[in-house]
Amino acid sequence: MLSEKEEAFLAYWEQNRIPFSSTPSKLVRGMPMAMMFGLPILLSVLVVYLFFPDWYTKISATTSGTFGVVVIAVFIAILFFSYFRMHFKWEMNEQAYLELKHKKQGAANS
Repeated sequence: MLSEKEEAFLAYWEQNRIPFSSTPSKLVRGMPMAMMFGLPILLSVLVVYLFFPDWYTKISATTSGTFGVVVIAVFIAILFFSYFRMHFKWEMNEQAYLELKHKKQGAANS
């Protein structure tokens, strides 16, 4: 016998499992959390690069062209984190859904 919470999850996941399984959906839904990790990195590098350019070149001992590479790398990390975080969540929900379906079928057969 399933609890009310488990029944609500089954109904929710039956309705949302296919739309949430697409790659664009995973990227969009995971973007806020990924931005929370990526934007502080970009903002700190940008502030140092714009407001303290002498210090930036003296401390980093790099050319100013590497700033673009850092921005691209952080953007790729944001995309990676947003997709794989939501893919992991989708897999966990799918596993819970299949276990509950199996449990429901076992209770119905008894």
